[in-house]
Amino acid sequence: MIDKNNIPKDNLFDETILRDENKWGTYGAHDPAIYKDGEWYYVFSTDTGGKDNFMAGVQIRRSKDLINWDWVGRAFERGVPDEAYAWTGAKGLWAPEVVKYADVYYMYYAASQFGKTQSFIGVATSSRIEGPYEDQGLVFKSKQGEEGPNAIDPNITFDRNGEPWMVYGSFFGGLYVNKINPSTGKFVEYGRGELIARRSTTVDRAIEGPYIVYNPDLDYYYLFVSYDSLFADYNIRVARSKNISGPFVDFNGLEMTDIESPQHDVGMKILGGYHFDGDDGWVAPGHNSVLKDGDDYYVCHHIRAAKDKHWNYLHIRKILWTDDGWPLVSPQRYAGETERSVKIVELMGQWEFIDIEKNNDKQDIPYKVIVTEPEDRPHFIQKPNENSYKLFIDDKVIDGKVIESWDWENWRKTIVFAGYDGKGRVTLGKKIE
Repeated sequence: MIDKNNIPKDNLFDETILRDENKWGTYGAHDPAIYKDGEWYYVFSTDTGGKDNFMAGVQIRRSKDLINWDWVGRAFERGVPDEAYAWTGAKGLWAPEVVKYADVYYMYYAASQFGKTQSFIGVATSSRIEGPYEDQGLVFKSKQGEEGPNAIDPNITFDRNGEPWMVYGSFFGGLYVNKINPSTGKFVEYGRGELIARRSTTVDRAIEGPYIVYNPDLDYYYLFVSYDSLFADYNIRVARSKNISGPFVDFNGLEMTDIESPQHDVGMKILGGYHFDGDDGWVAPGHNSVLKDGDDYYVCHHIRAAKDKHWNYLHIRKILWTDDGWPLVSPQRYAGETERSVKIVELMGQWEFIDIEKNNDKQDIPYKVIVTEPEDRPHFIQKPNENSYKLFIDDKVIDGKVIESWDWENWRKTIVFAGYDGKGRVTLGKKIE
């Protein structure tokens, strides 16, 4: 239920908070991994810092509503563990992940230096999700100059039998998956595992931040990845497979290991930089995790303010599952909305739509459409499944979903749309009248 009194207004670029991490809220939550424990939602994220305030140890935040986030502290009391530091010389820890095996919390972390492949994935344990965590050492490491996966960006997913696997990797050698022994938190068999995604040298092999989620209702594994530069043109792509070790295939049937096709054609692009009218908008969304909370799914990712990319923030967006079983994301951040039936009469009026262009490295820009219901050709036609609509804009036919949501730019309730055309090109929109 949307309660505007519970939604915090954006206060971007507030330099007064930089030296007080207790006030960070969503600021600085880079590479966020989300986990629900009891009534609390937790986000663990990469070591970043305000001006003159960098500390290592993995940041922890928590929330009861996925909207308002409080600072908890750090998972490690002593910063980078000794074994990881000895191998990498890392100043901080990257891209954590938290899961629970039996009664123990396992936190995976990565240590490395920017642009290098002398990297280390380790694991630590605690009886409390908020820690402190005790290091259990190496899961996998990579060596500078050797071909193969870069040992960073770990994510744990559970297969259809409830058994854990790790997907990991970044740029260089691609993304890999290997099975985990839940009694140790480490690989059943030490090694790189199976290659599931990569990109060619023509795009600097720019793929990272993998996250796999299994949807039991659809019986598919969904691989989310981030393409391109984390500071400039990050964007989120998705593919799916019937097997956790692949092959992962996008909407058009291209495998995520394909390095022969045009590289921006591979992977269904579901979110990039964008803005709506009257707002500077956002750039470089990426390194997402996925939360399954009952029947609802959410994407948790970081994103940068377009006006000054040095400022990054945490965003939570609801996933809208299409009738064909593809996950799309809401064009608006989550604000407490629950799905209700949206009637076609509610869709009439002025909309802003944004086409998510697969080749666009800059912000996708909006265009306005007056949605009407003429007898000859309506803009929206309702499909049999609730809140499923076919949208007609000029010569485009777009299948998608609508839900009630919150218009963060205009500070009011609205209806939003997410869909794709016959070639898997995504369109997002919100009603603005």
